[in-house]
Amino acid sequence: MVNAALGGSLSILALGGIYFWLSSSTPIEEQVTNNSPSASVEMTNDESIDANINTQDITVASPEVVATLKTDLLTSEYIAVGAVPTETAADIQEPSDIEKMVTVSHGDTLMSLLVTAGATRSEAHGAITALTDVYSPRKIRPGLDIALTFAPPSAPVTEEQAKERNVGPLRAMQFQPSVERIVKVSTTEGEDSKYIAEEIQRPLTMRMARSTNEITSSLYLAATNASVPNDIMIKMIRAYSFDVDFQREIQKGDSFEVVYEAFYDEDGNLARTGEMLYGRLNLSGDDLQLYRFTPSSGFTDYFNEKGQSAKKALMRTPVDGARLSSRFGKRKHPVLGYTKMHKGVDFAAPRGTPIYAAGDGVILRANRFSSFGNYIKIRHHSGYETAYAHLKGFAKGIRKSKRVRQGQVIGYVGTTGRSTGPHLHYEVLFNGRQVNPLGVKLPAGEKLKKADLKKFKVEQAKIDKIIEELEKPAAIAKLETN
Repeated sequence: MVNAALGGSLSILALGGIYFWLSSSTPIEEQVTNNSPSASVEMTNDESIDANINTQDITVASPEVVATLKTDLLTSEYIAVGAVPTETAADIQEPSDIEKMVTVSHGDTLMSLLVTAGATRSEAHGAITALTDVYSPRKIRPGLDIALTFAPPSAPVTEEQAKERNVGPLRAMQFQPSVERIVKVSTTEGEDSKYIAEEIQRPLTMRMARSTNEITSSLYLAATNASVPNDIMIKMIRAYSFDVDFQREIQKGDSFEVVYEAFYDEDGNLARTGEMLYGRLNLSGDDLQLYRFTPSSGFTDYFNEKGQSAKKALMRTPVDGARLSSRFGKRKHPVLGYTKMHKGVDFAAPRGTPIYAAGDGVILRANRFSSFGNYIKIRHHSGYETAYAHLKGFAKGIRKSKRVRQGQVIGYVGTTGRSTGPHLHYEVLFNGRQVNPLGVKLPAGEKLKKADLKKFKVEQAKIDKIIEELEKPAAIAKLETN
């Protein structure tokens, strides 16, 4: 409260930030309770307030102080002549949008996710329809995070939206189907607002990366310790799987080297990897080098320094990251309990691990087969056949008489039939008789000739130059390329 006397008969009362002219012969001090809070007043000069002057500069140190007045004591007539606002427009905050994050689960549809989050069916339908212009909703997979933006509840809503909703209309939807791609659906401004979709490409910088390490127990562990990305590790293992028995031939003191494409985002973080360009395994002092090359046939492969393809007619290990749990030959059967000829090899792996066709061929059978459980048998060239047993299930489209290519997923590791745990029982047959998959001498793959060999040597020299640059101290891990 601010009280200033104006010539005895006219006073100014500042109450709650409002100035009043009061016409009264009663001093204002007697009209306000003595225990009321008061505000200090600073005069701009030492003179008393001139009653003939309509305005006077007064600084109110505490404008928020409100005096408690007994209105029965105030018989004076008062008129509001000005106001000091206690809250500015900047202090008033508009209701903010509501952000929600939903994750796609098995069995979800985009429509059900949006409606469950708070959108009406008409909003969800409009957003999904717009989305199809840039991205198919059928491609949305479990595990994908979707960011949703809703207007606050106070925003205009339809009668349908007002029923038990804690959000306003759906304004935006955004998700990232890949590290390079962001998909966004939003509403346009104006009375004719509608949903529109856009695709945003994140800029990535490609650099060459090199990793090398000594092997102390396994190639997998050595590569992990060298921070080799998992997909590059798998490509390396698959490229060498035709020539190397990773269970028996890897020894302590061996080493590896790998050169691959790495893509980095604008913050310098590794976003994804590309192709493996080069691999080297040093096994007991012998270097096995492989270079990536695409010959005139159009099929990209890995070739040694002489232009010989790493591929053989069959893969020795048709499953990634598996552990050899039982070898070919006589053994005590884990279920039957007596010694019996084991006519294949067993690879222990987590249930659901993909199984690949060991080579090009035609499926002879893909069904349940006695103690083998779910079983696939493939006929290849030159009298070879392969068999895969105890599968959890078959890949889509796998059936009798179906033609498959080497490396194609045909099924998944399981424990069907007579089995003690998830594993792949793998057999190789030559002219109808089982042979040791790890010891059989397989036909060699393609050998480059003439024009292809000449082009390969040029590509080999380029990769060798990249390796040389990456080995320099200033580029230990990365080399930006055009």
